[in-house]
Amino acid sequence: MERQPEGVLRAPGQTLAEAQRLLDAGMPFHAHEVFEDAWKSGPAAERELWRGLAQLAVGLTHAARGNRAGGARLLLRGAHRISGYPDPYAIDVAGLTAWARELAARLEGPLDTEVDAGAEAPRLTSVP
Repeated sequence: MERQPEGVLRAPGQTLAEAQRLLDAGMPFHAHEVFEDAWKSGPAAERELWRGLAQLAVGLTHAARGNRAGGARLLLRGAHRISGYPDPYAIDVAGLTAWARELAARLEGPLDTEVDAGAEAPRLTSVP
């Protein structure tokens, strides 16, 4: 599958909408690239937020590809990174943090746990 174009400047709402579309389509790595653009081009005060969201998406990517330990590690790292933000842009920080921790715990559990990236896609915002 073709990668997302790099270096695209988007408003925060556009970033979230595009990343959600990609997550819902089972394409978390592509969502990671969208977040990476925001992380690299956004205001310094928000870089860790976008970096954390990118880590959640790439953590889901690793989990879906069978890299359980790497997926769990990135999910927890991303959850920690975003946890200090007070729901900017209606991002559901508490919900995403809980989702990431729950999925990481499942990945650290029985080895027969398979992850379907599309079915596991989190909701990024509290606004439908």
